[in-house]
Amino acid sequence: MPPQHQQHQKRPQLQEQEEADSLLSTRSPESEGDSEDEEKAYESKEKVIIVGTGESESTESDNCFATPPFSWKKLWLFTGPGFLISIAFLDPGNLEGDLQAGAIAGYSLLWLLMWATVMGLLIQLLSARLGVATGRHLAELCRDQYPTWARYLLWFMAELALIGADIQEVIGSAIAIKILSHGVLPLWAGVLITAFDCFVFLFLENYGVRKLEAVFAVLIATMALSFAWMFGETKPSGKELLLGVLVPKLSSKTIRQAVGVVGCIIMPHNVFLHSALVQSRNIETHKRGRVQEALNYYSIESSAALLVSFVINLFVTTVFAKGFYGTEQATSIGLVNAGQYLQEKYGGGLFPILYIWGIGLLAAGQSSTITGTYAGQFIMGGFLNLRLKKWLRALITRSFAIVPTIIVALVFDTSEGMLDVLNEWLNVLQSIQIPFAIIPLLILVSKEQVMGVFTIGPALKVVAWIVALLVILINGYLLLDFFSSEVNGLFFGSLVSAVIAAYVAFVIYLVWQGGAFNSCLRLVRSKNLMQTGN
Repeated sequence: MPPQHQQHQKRPQLQEQEEADSLLSTRSPESEGDSEDEEKAYESKEKVIIVGTGESESTESDNCFATPPFSWKKLWLFTGPGFLISIAFLDPGNLEGDLQAGAIAGYSLLWLLMWATVMGLLIQLLSARLGVATGRHLAELCRDQYPTWARYLLWFMAELALIGADIQEVIGSAIAIKILSHGVLPLWAGVLITAFDCFVFLFLENYGVRKLEAVFAVLIATMALSFAWMFGETKPSGKELLLGVLVPKLSSKTIRQAVGVVGCIIMPHNVFLHSALVQSRNIETHKRGRVQEALNYYSIESSAALLVSFVINLFVTTVFAKGFYGTEQATSIGLVNAGQYLQEKYGGGLFPILYIWGIGLLAAGQSSTITGTYAGQFIMGGFLNLRLKKWLRALITRSFAIVPTIIVALVFDTSEGMLDVLNEWLNVLQSIQIPFAIIPLLILVSKEQVMGVFTIGPALKVVAWIVALLVILINGYLLLDFFSSEVNGLFFGSLVSAVIAAYVAFVIYLVWQGGAFNSCLRLVRSKNLMQTGN
């Protein structure tokens, strides 16, 4: 064979190898130069050591493409971030959605709760994938992806969503404290206690990530035990429960509760948080096999965590379906009076059900406020690239939510009805923010120059965008339904219409700026070229 032909054959092979090597480098060129100056989610000394655990010398080879075999010990070391994320599926806002769905719709929306959890799992797995493959979290990558004005607007939207979620979580925890103290501690006192507790728990992070994760595990176990106890006390129908999970049903009377079930599952701050939490493990991101190994373990532990959250939500929904479906109290029940209604319905027993409910609600409120503060640190640090000490960042992000929450507690402490109205407005606030977390996430995980070989494939991309579109449309219905009943008058209506127009324009800009349309066009063109070549 002529030397020129041999050289010609080697060139494509060399080119393929060079492309593979470049794809393994998942950090953008712009970020390499200033990586030392950037705010990091976790310092090297804070990370959990994974490499070499439970591996033989033959396994620890220099083959960067090989994925190490499964190890239960490694799965245990990777377990943690998914359970912290699952807490957002169990916060007081979700519990209120569960109890209202059960009281008004009975068992009929359990199937929707299951599929909403599956959709939430998909979004969270994509967030984890982004964090593991790039070594950076969503807020940091948004800082590079979008121009300055769009980045600041995205940060502002993320902070609004976080404040809205935090107010609900702190108020839920304060309600639980009021229940457990026999009303001695008013709502505002519960808010202050919750704020202080948050710093106490965050202080545990100084003793290592695993210690903090252990605290969350205890809080989740407390919720599981409390609501399982309630489930056992009320004895819901097993047959109706099974039919509710397996047989889809939806009526015009329960459409609002259905929208609430889906709307509560995906929390904007949770999408940012997961991409940061997965970096708490020391992963060799330059080795493809190690990255794939981490993705495999995170997928297992996140699925297990959200299965636990689904079961807990199932307990709450079925308890209120058994006790209040078809009753006069069904439409008036809420987070504030739910415990009292349970007490009147089922009485004391071995341990009064009012206090069981209060303990579960307290665990949900405390854990979700901590994760909210945690998310706030990453969001602020990522978007603004602030190099602040963690306690100072926690103080700033905590103050953003605590100050308005204390005001809310003082104003609304004497009115259950006003608290329910406030909760509706906070749900709307968070629904508005969902596209500003999901759209950047889907665009980034679809970009080869960001994700390298871990870019999601065409099939997963289509499924992810369908899920995102479905969630956005469902929340859009909630917004339309809410504003149609709340907006009165020509001036106010015109103002809301102008805001909606600007909102839609920004969403379209995010998609366009991210290159989603262009990538779709390139995909279509490449397929056409392949067909033409054949």
